Amino acid sequence: MAATSGVRAVGRRSRKLFDFFVAEVPWTVSSKELKEYFSQFGSVQRCQLPFDKDTGFHRRYCWIKFSSPQDVQNVLQKDSHILEGAKLVLKQQPHRRRSQRTQSE
Repeated sequence: MAATSGVRAVGRRSRKLFDFFVAEVPWTVSSKELKEYFSQFGSVQRCQLPFDKDTGFHRRYCWIKFSSPQDVQNVLQKDSHILEGAKLVLKQQPHRRRSQRTQSE
């Protein structure tokens, strides 16, 4: 049990390295489609769309990581993001400075 909680804690810390948390993702959208959509704003380094093991469906949220700060600014310049008729809810993730990351980990 202790090992499982340790893995979860590491997973939570690593999500802070993403640029955006995206909620209200339609059930019909895949990680490939999310990556394609967000690539119009810049180079998408990673898209993490977690799935529910019991249902087999994704959990309707994801994390997006871009290659540069300019890509993040490009996303922020657009007022709303709509995919398959649904408005995505974006929340920018706070970033820690590299020196803080190496000291705390």
